[in-house]
Amino acid sequence: MATSLNIQRQNGNVPKSLPGEDHITGFVVYLPAADIPAAFKTDHVQPLSTIDAAEAAGIKEDAASWGVRVLHYQLSELYRINPAVSLYVAIFEKPQGESQTFAELKTVQNFAAGRIRQIGVWCGDRTLSGDDLTALQGVADALAGEEAELSVVYAPKVGTLNTMPVNLAGENKSRVSVVIGQAGSGKGAELYDDKTNTGKASVSGLGVVMGLLSSAKVHQCIAWIKEFPTGVSLPAFGDGTLLRDVDKALLETLDTARYLFFITHTGQAGSYMNDSHTMDSAISDYAAIESVRTMDKAVRGIRTYVKPELGGNVYVDASTGQLASYTVAHLETVANQALEAMERAGELSGYKVEIDPEQDVASTSLVEFVIKNVAVPVMRHIRIKIGFAKSV
Repeated sequence: MATSLNIQRQNGNVPKSLPGEDHITGFVVYLPAADIPAAFKTDHVQPLSTIDAAEAAGIKEDAASWGVRVLHYQLSELYRINPAVSLYVAIFEKPQGESQTFAELKTVQNFAAGRIRQIGVWCGDRTLSGDDLTALQGVADALAGEEAELSVVYAPKVGTLNTMPVNLAGENKSRVSVVIGQAGSGKGAELYDDKTNTGKASVSGLGVVMGLLSSAKVHQCIAWIKEFPTGVSLPAFGDGTLLRDVDKALLETLDTARYLFFITHTGQAGSYMNDSHTMDSAISDYAAIESVRTMDKAVRGIRTYVKPELGGNVYVDASTGQLASYTVAHLETVANQALEAMERAGELSGYKVEIDPEQDVASTSLVEFVIKNVAVPVMRHIRIKIGFAKSV
């Protein structure tokens, strides 16, 4: 036999890395106590940034528990789309009774030292309710008050598509989005049709959405066709209904209700997100996830630079009592630093920091900043006029 050299490439599953912290993500599921893998019974939150790490922690594709198999699928989809994600996975016992506070999200964010920027919450066997959205927004608001801002993407059970509530969106729900789409073929469909899924819980495409969100820059819409294909070949909804079988009028109603799901575009292969809605009012400045993420990044950055100034001295003009011009210039420069970096990165179109020198700091010890950010708009609609002409 002739001599030979055979080199076989192996996947070492070496975690990728991304700059900054915009990709840091959480993923939460609620399971019956008997289904929770042993590794999570005491340590409910664990950093798992590869599928190998997840499987080593007991989240296996062939687990006896249907819920664990669904979690494995969600994580596989998330890692597929964003191999460089920094992920915290949490499994908590499913609460008894109808009410749920979602207080466990604080536990996850605290474990991550406040670094999680977006968190997915899978409750595929729990019917969507306005009370749950209010509870999720309340937890997110509380975390924002503790300087640990994040966006929540919620995946509830979709009972019957045409009876989904269409009036849950409204003011003060800017930190919550709701996913009702899932895959209509492949592993997602197999799990939905699994004989152990007796209550027909929704599998959901939450892992896909979290993968897209964690890979997008803060100002980018995850419905951008050129940048964010889902990889879902046959879009469906959480009740098993295929996208192709849904009337256009119902799709428009679900979009207006501000749900997230997978859609197709004529002339484009694959599927994409319908939009990047939050459950806030459609006319709110924070009606889209990218608006919330951009502002959160600005707030975190400003805080990082301005907080060290607390407790320091400011100087006033002895003749007028107004803040000295050099003190105003210094504080404005400090607040500018984070925003300047965001503008260079293309995350803001512009910004302005202003401090009124006439503030009576000697009496109040308070310096008020006014900061205006100019967003990077998203082109959601295109109108093209075309026709014949005698000449051009």
